[in-house]
Amino acid sequence: PGRPDLAFSRAKLAVFVNGCYWHRCPSCDLPLPKNNQDFWKKKFEANKARDKKKILDLGSAGWKVLVFWECEIKNDLDEVVEKIEQKLNSGFGSKGSST
Repeated sequence: PGRPDLAFSRAKLAVFVNGCYWHRCPSCDLPLPKNNQDFWKKKFEANKARDKKKILDLGSAGWKVLVFWECEIKNDLDEVVEKIEQKLNSGFGSKGSST
């Protein structure tokens, strides 16, 4: 469920890469578009709700989930790769965890 950006089936690890604009990164705190703000607010809220549901559905199915923001990858790709490697190397630890 959820169509992750990366899926490591054997380890049951799903990785999502969220664009800061479309998924509303809490660190970047990007402003809403100036035109048609009601539409965009609803659109972005629906995106966030869908993201949350994907994570919950995958966790319920026994998958571990990692979520990375576009800005995290731009700022420190090595750290992102390290987190994925750690999760893969930890075997079948906690189910449905996310960062």
